[in-house]
Amino acid sequence: MAASQHDLIVAIVNQGYGDQVMEVATKNGVKGGTIINARGTSRPDAESKYGIVIHPEKEIVLILVNSKIREKILHVIYQEVGLETPGQGIAFTTHIDEVVGLTTKKIEKILKENNIELSDTTENEKEENKELEQKEEN
Repeated sequence: MAASQHDLIVAIVNQGYGDQVMEVATKNGVKGGTIINARGTSRPDAESKYGIVIHPEKEIVLILVNSKIREKILHVIYQEVGLETPGQGIAFTTHIDEVVGLTTKKIEKILKENNIELSDTTENEKEENKELEQKEEN
């Protein structure tokens, strides 16, 4: 299996702000994500130490993105729902080693729609694309 060109963006925001994360992300090229309800915890002195009210009910937003657009998406998410906003969000990324469930053909289509060039297509991926195209024709 070829090395992945994907990163996972994880945004943790106050309850009710997950949709706002997805809205700003989709406006900037993301096709979808997953919102998970969660409950945050903190030390009793955290509110006074950081000068913010900590709401325990959270939403975790998971977005799989091509590595080439990771920084842009992370930046717009933080601008929209970062710590200085009512969403009080934090966000981080982690590299994804492998992805299953997305075909190279689908990935290339998404990249093309977003004007992102994919120059590292391996011979295996090219062969897989040909096989997929043949199956779709039949």
